[in-house]
Amino acid sequence: MNNNKVKVGVANKEGQLGFVFSRGGLREGSGRKSLGVTKKISLTLTEDMWGEIENHCTEHKLSRSEAIRNIIESFYTK
Repeated sequence: MNNNKVKVGVANKEGQLGFVFSRGGLREGSGRKSLGVTKKISLTLTEDMWGEIENHCTEHKLSRSEAIRNIIESFYTK
């Protein structure tokens, strides 16, 4: 018999919820490590430019965030 119980657990960090399965659970320091501070922005570009970015992402198997982060980092890294 498969007993897949799911509980919602509260992490040690304020305001975060996590799913707790029958094994494992929320552990301090687990999960993907942060690259830095996340800030939401709105960016207006032409349709052609968005197309170029999407093509680049597809060709290099990158997320939009990764591609834009790479562009910004290469501009500021001298």
